[in-house]
Amino acid sequence: MKITPGKQKGLKAVSDARGVIAAAAMDQRGSLKSSIAKEKGIDKNAVTAQMLEEFKTAVSRVLTPHASAILLDPEYGFPAARARASNAGLLLAYENSGYDNTRPGRLPDLLDVWSVRRLVAAGADCIKILLYYTPFDPPAVNDIKHAWTERIGSECAAVDVPFFLELVGYQENGDEKGIDFARKKPEVVTRSMEEFSKPQYSVDILKVEVPVNMAFVAGSKACKGESAYSRKEAKEHFCQSAAAAKRPFIYLSAGVSNDVFIETLELAAESGVNFAGVLCGRATWKEGIPVYAKKGVKALEDWLNREGVKNINNVNACLQAAKPWFNFYGASSPATLDSALHSRVL
Repeated sequence: MKITPGKQKGLKAVSDARGVIAAAAMDQRGSLKSSIAKEKGIDKNAVTAQMLEEFKTAVSRVLTPHASAILLDPEYGFPAARARASNAGLLLAYENSGYDNTRPGRLPDLLDVWSVRRLVAAGADCIKILLYYTPFDPPAVNDIKHAWTERIGSECAAVDVPFFLELVGYQENGDEKGIDFARKKPEVVTRSMEEFSKPQYSVDILKVEVPVNMAFVAGSKACKGESAYSRKEAKEHFCQSAAAAKRPFIYLSAGVSNDVFIETLELAAESGVNFAGVLCGRATWKEGIPVYAKKGVKALEDWLNREGVKNINNVNACLQAAKPWFNFYGASSPATLDSALHSRVL
């Protein structure tokens, strides 16, 4: 699969000068509404669209001067998109928030009134899809997810826009924060990266979880008790999952604290894996939710300028270990990018 001019343009738009993706994520909808409601002590349905737009806009205005791009949603994110810094590219989410809980398998769905073509017309440099996925699901469930992803990949290819696939592992009726899933997580992540690197999905960037749960890495600051892997084993899991990827990949923060995400990225760097950056959301701004809920948007902006900027700069410092996305296409520097991209086949 050759990378086309449109996809090249979109990836450049969301990368920094080195070709590393240092993006902020603010496409949360249902989870953000629930978090604001909890901190305000109100019903979730009492959280208005205006509140969500106000929160997202504050995050975008303050943090995007320190990011290469921001990921937003077309439901509540356009005011935030307009407020972003001129240096920041725009990724737009295409999936509905959450998943179908009437059937097993966490089946996904798309936003009703949007298409890839419409998202690009609205300003998207890249398209992002979230997919809950585990190779341990029944084949009939995963066959639905494979076909669904193929359709989206084809739609992105037709419009010539980059396709970011966010993979989130899970286990049905299980504790995904517990040690049992921690032991399965390396295989879940590795096999998922291997599957969606296949050319039929037309994925350009894999947005993935790290292959370990830092709370169970022996000797880590996040580990408070029982461990599932030694530090050496954790680094091996990083390397094995990276080796399975045949597409550039970036790490998501998965809702952990800034301190835990920084420790995670330090371990990735120590492992020597060729990750191409991050799409980091809650690890940067989630502690601002109670500030907003109790004191309003001005207090949130003050907190973001003080703590949010510190958080995102902590993440950016760890990205010195990241590799440019175009390395996967055989280019060694921006100067050689065009010729390499149009001649190499993955």
